Amino acid sequence: MSENNALNFVDRLVFEDKENRKIDKVVTRFPPEPNGYLHIGSAYAINISYGIAKKYGGQFNLRFDDTNPMKEDMEYVHAIIEDMEWLGCDYGNAAFFGSDYSKQIYDYAIDLIKNEKAYVCDLNMEEMRAYRGTLTEPGKNSPYRERSTEENLKLFEDMRQGLVDEGVRVLRAKIDMENPNLILRDPVIYRVLKEKHYRTGNEWCIYPMYDFAHPIQDYIEGVTHSLCSNEFINHRPLYDWVLSALDLKGVLPRQIEFGRLNLTGVVTSKRYLKQLVDSGILDGWDDPRLPTIKGLRRRGVTKEAIFDFLNEIGVPKTSTTVDYKMLEHFVRQDLKEKVKCLMMVQNPLKVVITNLEEMEYVDVDNHFSNPDFGSRKLPFTKELFIEGEDFCEQPSKKFKRLSPGEEVRLRSAYFIKCNEVIKDDKGEVVELRCTYDPATKSGSGFNERKPKGTIHWLSALDATRCTVRIYEDLFLDEPSDDKLIESINMSSKKIYEDALVESSIKDFINQGEKRFQFIRNGYYVVDKHLTTNEQLVMNQIVSLKSSF
Repeated sequence: MSENNALNFVDRLVFEDKENRKIDKVVTRFPPEPNGYLHIGSAYAINISYGIAKKYGGQFNLRFDDTNPMKEDMEYVHAIIEDMEWLGCDYGNAAFFGSDYSKQIYDYAIDLIKNEKAYVCDLNMEEMRAYRGTLTEPGKNSPYRERSTEENLKLFEDMRQGLVDEGVRVLRAKIDMENPNLILRDPVIYRVLKEKHYRTGNEWCIYPMYDFAHPIQDYIEGVTHSLCSNEFINHRPLYDWVLSALDLKGVLPRQIEFGRLNLTGVVTSKRYLKQLVDSGILDGWDDPRLPTIKGLRRRGVTKEAIFDFLNEIGVPKTSTTVDYKMLEHFVRQDLKEKVKCLMMVQNPLKVVITNLEEMEYVDVDNHFSNPDFGSRKLPFTKELFIEGEDFCEQPSKKFKRLSPGEEVRLRSAYFIKCNEVIKDDKGEVVELRCTYDPATKSGSGFNERKPKGTIHWLSALDATRCTVRIYEDLFLDEPSDDKLIESINMSSKKIYEDALVESSIKDFINQGEKRFQFIRNGYYVVDKHLTTNEQLVMNQIVSLKSSF
């Protein structure tokens, strides 16, 4: 036996299948339905299936489960492909589509009818529910269960030709109405849907149910391991029954379930995400407050941070709930070594250095700890801007920034002392008159006294206006099914339209850089949708500090 270096129970089961020569080549798949956008939960499932295929030198398929024309659209296909490519998942030369197998799946249904393993049923949904029984009571057979093979073939062909209205007849598997697993009590495997399909048009008016189509699609593609969340564990017997009842040859796919990922403070259900988008409160499917891949991308989250986060979670057998702040932690860990550090003020407050005669330049490192990032020169001028919150006219004892008669250090520059406070007609502070001490230049070795604190700043000659968007938790409380919209935190997006940032950011952006650390504020990304040549818009990715 080869050494088993399996990382989790799914990996171990795949390893054993290869070691026992049940399979030659590992083939996994990710089968999204094109009726919504990918989210962090999708990335979790992708990471498991793609990781297994990659580890064993196998094949990973992207297959669109598009056998329900009700809500599917090519818009979602394009969006999912774009997200998959951004995540860096290699799914071969092209994606697969379940709708391409429509004729094969239909032929397999015919085989079941011919082998008396499926029948056409005229019970309506309410009647089928009554016949189905309960968890404690067995079901009873449909009065149409013993139709002849010839009659079933004729009725199924009528369904295929559009001669039957929706809801009038269905095709059911003939399994066992007394089975303890309700899913095996003669489940519906085909229904009539007279809807135009986004790819096949009106070619079909009957469509297979997911539980029937899915194992067949896996078999056609040569999938060896159908990895899915544990909400499908009760469906596995039906998955296996379909493969067995069709008497398929060769390697049959094996369904393995893993624990579902839940994150605090977010929703990943497509239905709930659609409610949020349709509410008009958010900016769309790529709103940076959403856990969609598009939202995370616009927020500035890197794919490396996403996969580091997912790999840390691992592959549990049972559903698990993880604090969303854990993802933010990995975002910080990823960005802190990658991005340049600049200075930005959200609420600019003007400072005049009254004793400064001539402008000079000071050296500022582009990164706190990595000298390879180099440095830049910033002008130290008579007129500066500091953060409004860094000044307090009547400070508490714990306040460690600028106040009347007190000194602070301007980062990479000098000590300044506030001597005069200028207010407008409303009594609001609009300007500070300060002096600087030429002997206190950063890097000079001056240590005769210590200032109250260190604050960031900008020269009036080197300040570019930008709009800054700060995002906080989308929900006030943990979102619930019945109060989803009511739970939204209406202050979850804060916009500062008069923020200022170093002018050098334009050069860095022109060089292809999009993410930055703004000193003492957090990590930010250029908003690709809102930024224009005239207006720079920055989204906060995460704050600098974490409570995780």
